[in-house]
Amino acid sequence: MLPLPALVAFDTPRLALCMLALEPRLRGVALSAPVGSGKSALLRGFSALIPDLPIIDLPLGSDQEALLGGLDIEATLRQGKRVFRDGLFARANGSALIAEACNLLPEQTINLLLGALDEGCVRIERDGVSRRIETRFRLLTSFDPAEGNPRAHLLDRVGLIVTLPRIQASAARREILQRHLHPNSAEWTEELELLRALIDSARQALADIIVTKRVQRQLINAALALGIEGHRADQFARLATCASAALALRSEISDDDVETAIKLVLLPRATRLPQQDSPPEPSIPDQLTPNPESAPTDLTDERDTAASAEPIDEVLEAIAVNLTDTLDQMHFVRQRGGRSGSRGAVEGSRGRHISSVPDSIRRKRLDVIATLRAASRWQKVRAKGHTRVAIKAEDFRIKRFRSKAGSLFIFAVDASGSMALNRMRQAKGAVHALLSQAYINRDKVALVTFRGDGADLLLPPTNSVELLRRAVDQIPTGGGTPVAATILRTLEVAEQARRKGFKNVSLVMLTDGRANVALKGDRAMVEQELEVLCRSVIDARINALIIDTQRSFLSHSPGEKLAKWLSGQYLYLPNASAGQLTTIVKQGLSCK
Repeated sequence: MLPLPALVAFDTPRLALCMLALEPRLRGVALSAPVGSGKSALLRGFSALIPDLPIIDLPLGSDQEALLGGLDIEATLRQGKRVFRDGLFARANGSALIAEACNLLPEQTINLLLGALDEGCVRIERDGVSRRIETRFRLLTSFDPAEGNPRAHLLDRVGLIVTLPRIQASAARREILQRHLHPNSAEWTEELELLRALIDSARQALADIIVTKRVQRQLINAALALGIEGHRADQFARLATCASAALALRSEISDDDVETAIKLVLLPRATRLPQQDSPPEPSIPDQLTPNPESAPTDLTDERDTAASAEPIDEVLEAIAVNLTDTLDQMHFVRQRGGRSGSRGAVEGSRGRHISSVPDSIRRKRLDVIATLRAASRWQKVRAKGHTRVAIKAEDFRIKRFRSKAGSLFIFAVDASGSMALNRMRQAKGAVHALLSQAYINRDKVALVTFRGDGADLLLPPTNSVELLRRAVDQIPTGGGTPVAATILRTLEVAEQARRKGFKNVSLVMLTDGRANVALKGDRAMVEQELEVLCRSVIDARINALIIDTQRSFLSHSPGEKLAKWLSGQYLYLPNASAGQLTTIVKQGLSCK
């Protein structure tokens, strides 16, 4: 892995790491970039900036006990009293904690991180003991947006957020390859020493830097113009301007430092583009405010006393040309309305271990550590001269697991009639788009086709795009429209999915709705059969969306009637594109 100074085209993230090394109250740095972009090299390179600072890794699979520590079973049994061992948070106190792929961390781990970053400590009340763990660490984290967005609450508690540049120039890519093939360690060692010396000198300059009221107005106006909520970002921005000035060995903050703070602190938190009507200017006294201890920590009055408007500062205007492209990557824009991808959770024999409870061990997974922990408190009473551990049935602790509850989308595609090929093309594109995000939400898609006198499960529930492509490429078309058989097959697939833990099942049917084939062969029984089967769909709590693909729209069409029987939604879209269909499916079924 190349040292920090050897990384090509990473001046901005390198600056962010230097600012964090200089000012620990920025709390951390979050790097956003696709896989293979150099995120790990940047995070690991932070250790070279402060050689004496330990670096602790936070694995994705860490459970609560690994983070907070717990009872040392061996020492407890040996000494006859509770002996605790430190977890990752305690070992990271005063150090740096690296948490790569923070968007994939379990919910419980993120909640503990939030508390640790907020309070600088974590309080534990368990096993009859109260403990307080100091957790003042710098957080170094990264994520790939293609794998899903991290929680905005976590990003909000990290001072610096950097989207790594996309290196498209061939010269830069050649230089990256050349440096990996022929690293010049002596050259990078010299640059690294200069970087450390700069940070040491900046620490001395930092104490003398003052934050003028003009700088405060610039930062507050920029935050208001970008739609940033709360005041934590204001504090981070002030710290960032001082750190930027100190690294430039200046005693005063310049517009360049304000621009750096906007780019690294405020812009990543933007929820909107700046309006032409600029934000009001806060009323602030004329005296200077020193940094850092005597600076006011609450800017609420400064924002609330704003009454008049003034054009947005030239610093914000200088970077406004990049806002449109940048906002497409802004995680606070996408997450402002909450976590839309959550499907809930189910308990079972697989997933994340959430707790251990007293129970019988028959056909269940024994938690050995928790069992020994429960037995340890009784060893002095039970031992009676024996050296072996005495365990009784009441000591047994059984593991409880929780896993994400994904959704199952059953696409039922009408392969009868002249519109069959068009419907297949629409369904293929829509299913492909849904599967591209399926692994994030644990979703799966099943594909049912119906024609002639029956319905076939062409693709069992899966999240494989390749299986979908193979299944759809060769499908016969033409014949009757056996909607009743399709509903029956949907009920079978949904029942099997519920047994496997799927709480949400949705039916998306692409058809012209003209059912003309009955289950028992009597065409006069078609509507009667459909009404009965549709009531079963409602009873099974299956969300339904009927997409009418007939060429000419008729009021009270068969598709509309079918949707009514299913208590579902009806849409008339004879020529929808795959993209439109995907959007409609997500929006149409999300409210159910």
